[in-house]
Amino acid sequence: MNIIRKIIIGHNPKDALAYVIDMKAGAGVVTAIEFDEKDFARHGNKCYNIYIKSDDGIMLWKRVENMPVLTEYDCHFD
Repeated sequence: MNIIRKIIIGHNPKDALAYVIDMKAGAGVVTAIEFDEKDFARHGNKCYNIYIKSDDGIMLWKRVENMPVLTEYDCHFD
């Protein structure tokens, strides 16, 4: 499984939105960024789900659909 560490959303990366694991998001922290493989297989949509952890637990915070996205994976070189 590929673990996404960061996504940059928008046509121009210099002016785009970026979300990174452990980034503060409101009263919570970004805990996971996932590519929605089921939606892609069923409908061909490229969707990313961004989850946060807050006092209420882990919840879906944002869903990015059919936007230009640059992904950065969490690579561990041991």
